[in-house]
Amino acid sequence: MQQYIARRGLQSLLALWVMSLVVFSLARISGNPLDVLLPLEAGPEEYAVVARHWGLDQPLYVQYGIFLGNALRGDFGNSWLWQGHTVMSLVMQRLPATLELAGIALAISLALALPIGVVAAVMKDTPVDSMAKTIALLGQSLPAFWLGIVLMWIFAVKLGWLPPSGNDGLQSIILPAITLGWFQVAAVMRLVRSSMLEVLDSEFVKLARIKGLPEWKVIWKHCLRNAAIAPLTFFGITAGVLMTGSVVTETVFSWPGIGLLIVDAVRARDFHVVQAVIIIFAGIFIAINLVVDVLYAYLDPRIQYR
Repeated sequence: MQQYIARRGLQSLLALWVMSLVVFSLARISGNPLDVLLPLEAGPEEYAVVARHWGLDQPLYVQYGIFLGNALRGDFGNSWLWQGHTVMSLVMQRLPATLELAGIALAISLALALPIGVVAAVMKDTPVDSMAKTIALLGQSLPAFWLGIVLMWIFAVKLGWLPPSGNDGLQSIILPAITLGWFQVAAVMRLVRSSMLEVLDSEFVKLARIKGLPEWKVIWKHCLRNAAIAPLTFFGITAGVLMTGSVVTETVFSWPGIGLLIVDAVRARDFHVVQAVIIIFAGIFIAINLVVDVLYAYLDPRIQYR
Protein backbone atom coordinates (compact mmCIF):
# COMPACT_ATOMS: atom_id res chain seq x y z
CA MET A 1 0.00 0.00 0.00
CA GLN A 2 2.90 2.36 0.72
CA GLN A 3 4.17 2.02 -2.86
CA TYR A 4 0.68 2.70 -4.16
CA ILE A 5 0.33 5.84 -2.01
CA ALA A 6 3.77 7.05 -3.11
CA ARG A 7 2.92 6.51 -6.77
CA ARG A 8 -0.42 8.25 -6.40
CA GLY A 9 1.33 11.11 -4.60
CA LEU A 10 3.72 11.58 -7.52
CA GLN A 11 0.81 11.47 -9.93
CA SER A 12 -0.92 14.13 -7.85
CA LEU A 13 2.13 16.39 -7.96
CA LEU A 14 2.34 15.93 -11.73
CA ALA A 15 -1.33 16.80 -12.07
CA LEU A 16 -0.82 19.96 -10.01
CA TRP A 17 2.13 21.00 -12.18
CA VAL A 18 0.10 20.50 -15.37
CA MET A 19 -2.76 22.44 -13.80
CA SER A 20 -0.45 25.33 -12.92
CA LEU A 21 0.79 25.46 -16.52
CA VAL A 22 -2.75 25.40 -17.93
CA VAL A 23 -4.02 28.03 -15.49
CA PHE A 24 -1.05 30.31 -16.13
CA SER A 25 -1.68 30.12 -19.88
CA LEU A 26 -5.46 30.49 -19.81
CA ALA A 27 -5.43 33.38 -17.36
CA ARG A 28 -3.57 35.51 -19.90
CA ILE A 29 -6.04 34.83 -22.68
CA SER A 30 -8.62 37.08 -21.01
CA GLY A 31 -6.62 40.20 -21.90
CA ASN A 32 -3.97 42.57 -20.67
CA PRO A 33 -4.42 43.45 -16.97
CA LEU A 34 -2.77 46.81 -17.61
CA ASP A 35 -5.98 47.89 -19.33
CA VAL A 36 -7.72 47.49 -15.96
CA LEU A 37 -4.94 48.82 -13.77
CA LEU A 38 -4.40 52.03 -15.76
CA PRO A 39 -6.87 54.73 -16.80
CA LEU A 40 -7.87 55.14 -20.44
CA GLU A 41 -5.73 58.26 -20.87
CA ALA A 42 -2.53 56.50 -19.72
CA GLY A 43 0.38 56.75 -22.16
CA PRO A 44 3.06 54.25 -23.24
CA GLU A 45 5.47 55.40 -20.52
CA GLU A 46 2.95 54.71 -17.77
CA TYR A 47 2.20 51.29 -19.28
CA ALA A 48 5.92 50.49 -19.28
CA VAL A 49 6.39 51.56 -15.65
CA VAL A 50 3.46 49.52 -14.36
CA ALA A 51 4.40 46.51 -16.50
CA ARG A 52 7.94 46.61 -15.11
CA HIS A 53 6.63 46.94 -11.54
CA TRP A 54 4.46 43.81 -11.86
CA GLY A 55 6.95 41.87 -13.98
CA LEU A 56 4.68 41.86 -17.02
CA ASP A 57 7.46 43.08 -19.27
CA GLN A 58 9.25 39.72 -18.94
CA PRO A 59 8.78 36.84 -21.43
CA LEU A 60 5.99 34.45 -20.53
CA TYR A 61 8.34 31.58 -19.70
CA VAL A 62 10.20 33.83 -17.26
CA GLN A 63 6.91 34.94 -15.68
CA TYR A 64 5.87 31.30 -15.33
CA GLY A 65 9.18 30.34 -13.72
CA ILE A 66 8.85 33.15 -11.19
CA PHE A 67 5.23 32.21 -10.52
CA LEU A 68 6.04 28.51 -10.04
CA GLY A 69 9.00 29.21 -7.75
CA ASN A 70 6.94 31.53 -5.56
CA ALA A 71 3.96 29.14 -5.53
CA LEU A 72 6.16 26.33 -4.18
CA ARG A 73 6.84 28.58 -1.20
CA GLY A 74 3.15 29.37 -0.80
CA ASP A 75 3.60 32.90 -2.15
CA PHE A 76 1.13 33.80 -4.91
CA GLY A 77 2.01 37.48 -4.91
CA ASN A 78 -0.11 40.54 -4.25
CA SER A 79 -3.57 41.21 -5.57
CA TRP A 80 -3.99 43.81 -8.31
CA LEU A 81 -7.65 44.45 -7.54
CA TRP A 82 -7.40 44.56 -3.74
CA GLN A 83 -4.34 46.75 -3.32
CA GLY A 84 -2.27 46.15 -0.19
CA HIS A 85 -3.47 42.56 0.27
CA THR A 86 -1.56 39.40 -0.53
CA VAL A 87 -3.35 36.72 -2.49
CA MET A 88 -3.02 34.16 0.30
CA SER A 89 -4.50 36.56 2.85
CA LEU A 90 -7.54 37.04 0.59
CA VAL A 91 -7.89 33.30 0.03
CA MET A 92 -7.56 32.44 3.71
CA GLN A 93 -10.08 35.15 4.54
CA ARG A 94 -12.68 33.71 2.13
CA LEU A 95 -11.86 29.99 2.41
CA PRO A 96 -13.73 29.33 5.71
CA ALA A 97 -17.00 30.59 4.20
CA THR A 98 -16.62 28.29 1.18
CA LEU A 99 -15.68 25.30 3.35
CA GLU A 100 -18.67 25.97 5.60
CA LEU A 101 -21.04 26.15 2.61
CA ALA A 102 -19.58 23.04 0.94
CA GLY A 103 -19.55 21.08 4.21
CA ILE A 104 -23.20 21.79 5.01
CA ALA A 105 -24.21 21.09 1.40
CA LEU A 106 -22.35 17.77 1.54
CA ALA A 107 -24.01 16.87 4.85
CA ILE A 108 -27.44 17.68 3.43
CA SER A 109 -26.82 15.63 0.29
CA LEU A 110 -25.56 12.57 2.21
CA ALA A 111 -28.28 12.79 4.87
CA LEU A 112 -30.94 12.70 2.15
CA ALA A 113 -29.29 10.56 -0.54
CA LEU A 114 -28.22 7.55 1.55
CA PRO A 115 -31.57 6.71 3.20
CA ILE A 116 -33.57 7.52 0.05
CA GLY A 117 -31.29 5.35 -2.09
CA VAL A 118 -31.41 2.42 0.33
CA VAL A 119 -35.19 2.58 0.79
CA ALA A 120 -35.73 2.92 -2.97
CA ALA A 121 -33.67 -0.22 -3.58
CA VAL A 122 -35.41 -2.23 -0.87
CA MET A 123 -38.85 -1.07 -2.10
CA LYS A 124 -38.10 -1.47 -5.79
CA ASP A 125 -40.94 -0.77 -8.26
CA THR A 126 -43.16 0.75 -5.58
CA PRO A 127 -44.50 4.32 -5.32
CA VAL A 128 -41.57 5.10 -2.99
CA ASP A 129 -39.13 4.01 -5.70
CA SER A 130 -40.98 6.11 -8.28
CA MET A 131 -40.80 9.15 -6.01
CA ALA A 132 -37.05 8.62 -5.57
CA LYS A 133 -36.59 8.45 -9.34
CA THR A 134 -38.53 11.70 -9.69
CA ILE A 135 -36.27 13.37 -7.13
CA ALA A 136 -33.24 12.15 -9.04
CA LEU A 137 -34.63 13.43 -12.34
CA LEU A 138 -35.39 16.87 -10.93
CA GLY A 139 -32.09 17.06 -9.08
CA GLN A 140 -29.99 16.40 -12.18
CA SER A 141 -32.03 18.52 -14.57
CA LEU A 142 -32.49 21.77 -12.64
CA PRO A 143 -29.63 24.27 -13.14
CA ALA A 144 -28.11 25.48 -9.88
CA PHE A 145 -28.52 29.17 -10.69
CA TRP A 146 -32.20 28.68 -11.60
CA LEU A 147 -32.91 26.64 -8.47
CA GLY A 148 -31.17 29.24 -6.33
CA ILE A 149 -33.23 32.09 -7.79
CA VAL A 150 -36.48 30.13 -7.35
CA LEU A 151 -35.68 29.25 -3.73
CA MET A 152 -34.74 32.85 -3.06
CA TRP A 153 -38.00 34.10 -4.60
CA ILE A 154 -40.17 31.65 -2.62
CA PHE A 155 -38.55 31.56 0.83
CA ALA A 156 -36.98 35.02 0.96
CA VAL A 157 -39.18 37.28 -1.15
CA LYS A 158 -42.66 35.72 -0.88
CA LEU A 159 -42.58 34.02 2.51
CA GLY A 160 -39.86 36.09 4.16
CA TRP A 161 -38.59 33.12 6.15
CA LEU A 162 -34.93 33.34 5.17
CA PRO A 163 -32.53 36.12 4.13
CA PRO A 164 -32.05 36.35 0.35
CA SER A 165 -28.28 36.80 0.29
CA GLY A 166 -25.14 37.52 2.28
CA ASN A 167 -23.79 35.80 5.39
CA ASP A 168 -25.76 36.96 8.41
CA GLY A 169 -25.79 33.76 10.43
CA LEU A 170 -27.04 30.20 10.22
CA GLN A 171 -30.24 31.11 8.40
CA SER A 172 -28.28 32.68 5.55
CA ILE A 173 -26.58 29.41 4.65
CA ILE A 174 -29.73 27.29 4.29
CA LEU A 175 -30.75 28.37 0.78
CA PRO A 176 -27.27 28.32 -0.79
CA ALA A 177 -26.48 24.96 0.86
CA ILE A 178 -29.65 23.36 -0.52
CA THR A 179 -28.95 24.87 -3.95
CA LEU A 180 -25.38 23.57 -3.96
CA GLY A 181 -26.20 20.11 -2.60
CA TRP A 182 -29.40 19.35 -4.52
CA PHE A 183 -27.66 17.98 -7.62
CA GLN A 184 -25.47 15.73 -5.45
CA VAL A 185 -28.54 14.34 -3.67
CA ALA A 186 -29.85 13.01 -6.96
CA ALA A 187 -26.51 11.63 -8.15
CA VAL A 188 -25.55 9.89 -4.90
CA MET A 189 -29.07 8.52 -4.42
CA ARG A 190 -29.05 6.88 -7.87
CA LEU A 191 -25.63 5.33 -7.21
CA VAL A 192 -26.68 4.00 -3.81
CA ARG A 193 -29.89 2.55 -5.26
CA SER A 194 -28.17 0.76 -8.16
CA SER A 195 -25.38 -0.57 -5.92
CA MET A 196 -27.86 -1.79 -3.32
CA LEU A 197 -29.89 -3.62 -5.96
CA GLU A 198 -26.80 -5.59 -6.97
CA VAL A 199 -25.85 -6.42 -3.38
CA LEU A 200 -29.38 -7.44 -2.34
CA ASP A 201 -29.28 -10.34 -4.82
CA SER A 202 -25.87 -11.63 -3.70
CA GLU A 203 -25.30 -14.94 -1.93
CA PHE A 204 -23.89 -13.55 1.31
CA VAL A 205 -27.08 -11.52 1.85
CA LYS A 206 -29.18 -14.64 1.42
CA LEU A 207 -26.89 -16.44 3.88
CA ALA A 208 -27.24 -13.62 6.42
CA ARG A 209 -31.01 -13.87 6.22
CA ILE A 210 -30.90 -17.66 6.59
CA LYS A 211 -28.85 -17.20 9.76
CA GLY A 212 -31.72 -15.19 11.17
CA LEU A 213 -30.12 -11.75 11.30
CA PRO A 214 -32.61 -8.89 11.66
CA GLU A 215 -33.56 -7.34 8.33
CA TRP A 216 -32.40 -3.87 9.36
CA LYS A 217 -28.96 -5.25 10.21
CA VAL A 218 -28.73 -7.10 6.89
CA ILE A 219 -29.60 -3.97 4.93
CA TRP A 220 -27.87 -1.19 6.84
CA LYS A 221 -24.73 -3.05 7.91
CA HIS A 222 -23.95 -5.82 5.43
CA CYS A 223 -25.59 -4.53 2.25
CA LEU A 224 -24.80 -0.83 2.59
CA ARG A 225 -21.14 -1.44 3.41
CA ASN A 226 -20.62 -3.62 0.36
CA ALA A 227 -22.62 -1.25 -1.83
CA ALA A 228 -20.58 1.78 -0.75
CA ILE A 229 -17.69 1.35 -3.23
CA ALA A 230 -19.35 3.16 -6.14
CA PRO A 231 -20.85 5.96 -3.98
CA LEU A 232 -17.48 6.39 -2.26
CA THR A 233 -15.80 6.86 -5.64
CA PHE A 234 -18.34 9.51 -6.49
CA PHE A 235 -17.95 11.04 -3.04
CA GLY A 236 -14.43 12.18 -3.91
CA ILE A 237 -15.73 13.85 -7.04
CA THR A 238 -18.68 15.27 -5.10
CA ALA A 239 -16.52 16.95 -2.47
CA GLY A 240 -14.40 18.56 -5.17
CA VAL A 241 -17.43 19.61 -7.21
CA LEU A 242 -19.03 21.20 -4.15
CA MET A 243 -15.90 23.32 -3.72
CA THR A 244 -15.51 24.35 -7.34
CA GLY A 245 -19.24 24.42 -8.04
CA SER A 246 -19.73 26.96 -5.29
CA VAL A 247 -18.75 29.69 -7.77
CA VAL A 248 -22.25 29.87 -9.27
CA THR A 249 -24.06 29.48 -5.95
CA GLU A 250 -21.92 32.06 -4.17
CA THR A 251 -22.50 34.52 -7.01
CA VAL A 252 -26.29 34.05 -6.91
CA PHE A 253 -26.51 34.43 -3.12
CA SER A 254 -23.62 36.92 -2.73
CA TRP A 255 -21.98 34.45 -0.36
CA PRO A 256 -18.56 35.87 0.67
CA GLY A 257 -16.49 32.83 -0.27
CA ILE A 258 -13.77 31.96 -2.72
CA GLY A 259 -16.27 31.50 -5.55
CA LEU A 260 -17.32 35.15 -5.41
CA LEU A 261 -13.67 36.13 -5.01
CA ILE A 262 -12.61 34.41 -8.23
CA VAL A 263 -15.54 35.92 -10.17
CA ASP A 264 -14.43 39.42 -9.13
CA ALA A 265 -10.81 38.52 -9.92
CA VAL A 266 -11.67 37.29 -13.43
CA ARG A 267 -13.60 40.47 -14.16
CA ALA A 268 -10.60 42.55 -13.03
CA ARG A 269 -8.09 40.22 -14.78
CA ASP A 270 -6.33 39.70 -11.46
CA PHE A 271 -4.09 36.83 -12.61
CA HIS A 272 -2.55 36.25 -9.22
CA VAL A 273 -5.86 35.59 -7.47
CA VAL A 274 -7.23 33.45 -10.32
CA GLN A 275 -4.12 31.27 -10.43
CA ALA A 276 -4.00 30.81 -6.67
CA VAL A 277 -7.67 29.91 -6.27
CA ILE A 278 -7.70 27.37 -9.11
CA ILE A 279 -4.50 25.69 -7.94
CA ILE A 280 -5.82 25.51 -4.36
CA PHE A 281 -9.11 24.05 -5.63
CA ALA A 282 -7.18 21.53 -7.72
CA GLY A 283 -5.03 20.57 -4.73
CA ILE A 284 -8.09 20.00 -2.54
CA PHE A 285 -9.78 17.98 -5.30
CA ILE A 286 -6.70 15.77 -5.85
CA ALA A 287 -6.13 15.27 -2.10
CA ILE A 288 -9.74 14.19 -1.53
CA ASN A 289 -9.58 11.65 -4.35
CA LEU A 290 -6.30 10.29 -3.00
CA VAL A 291 -7.91 9.74 0.41
CA VAL A 292 -10.87 8.02 -1.25
CA ASP A 293 -8.56 5.65 -3.14
CA VAL A 294 -6.85 4.65 0.09
CA LEU A 295 -10.19 4.10 1.84
CA TYR A 296 -11.14 1.43 -0.70
CA ALA A 297 -9.07 -1.16 1.12
CA TYR A 298 -10.96 -0.64 4.36
CA LEU A 299 -14.33 -1.16 2.67
CA ASP A 300 -13.34 -4.07 0.45
CA PRO A 301 -10.23 -6.10 1.49
CA ARG A 302 -10.31 -7.85 -1.90
CA ILE A 303 -8.92 -4.70 -3.52
CA GLN A 304 -5.19 -5.08 -4.08
CA TYR A 305 -2.75 -2.16 -4.41
CA ARG A 306 -0.13 -2.65 -7.07
